[in-house]
Amino acid sequence: MQPILLHIESSTDICSIAVSRGEELIGFTETQEAYQHASQMTLLIDEAMQKAGVSLVELAAVSVSLGPGSYTSLRVGFSTAKGICYALDKPLITVPSLQALAGGMAEASKSLSMDESTHLHYIPMIDARRMEVYRAIYDQQVQIKEEPEAVVIDASVFDNYLSQGGDLLLGGNGAPKTKEILDHPQIHFVAVLASARYLIPFAVEAYRVERFADVAYAEPFYLKPPNITVSKKKFL
Repeated sequence: MQPILLHIESSTDICSIAVSRGEELIGFTETQEAYQHASQMTLLIDEAMQKAGVSLVELAAVSVSLGPGSYTSLRVGFSTAKGICYALDKPLITVPSLQALAGGMAEASKSLSMDESTHLHYIPMIDARRMEVYRAIYDQQVQIKEEPEAVVIDASVFDNYLSQGGDLLLGGNGAPKTKEILDHPQIHFVAVLASARYLIPFAVEAYRVERFADVAYAEPFYLKPPNITVSKKKFL
């Protein structure tokens, strides 16, 4: 029997929830407003479970986006996932956010009219601040080429890959703001955003080989410390 998994994506401004039976998506919900994770996540989980026609006790495991991404949003996702795992004694699976996003980009690229012989790299981007993004680089088999890194985007940031003659496919909520700077015939953009549905194949594989996280000690991969501003108000 195929395992039923709950998937929580909370690395960006939009939170989404998926339920799968094996690799089949059977329930999905997402927020319609940005940064509503804390108030909406449990409601979204209930809705996704109802759409799937299953209950929490039927879950085989819970998967959650590992990061990098929004500090607060990742904490909400992890707290919720770990709470469910604790309460129901279910294993926890963590999926790197950029890897899941790259998998979604690879799926979307199948509909693009690109030469099959093109050597393609997937570069998922999650918005950080200003012209900074969290990004990693994956090959055509969605295998890691460069580990996640916080990068300030300029016109020469991918020159090393462009000089090799391959094409780059950029996606995620950090990609649109780079379009004017990265105007190059070998660079293509795909409108793919982080989604719980993209966690599914990676979570299923992790479940198959029993690659579980420690529920007690698992923490998000923030990559950078939170941006904390000090109030300028004068205290009397």
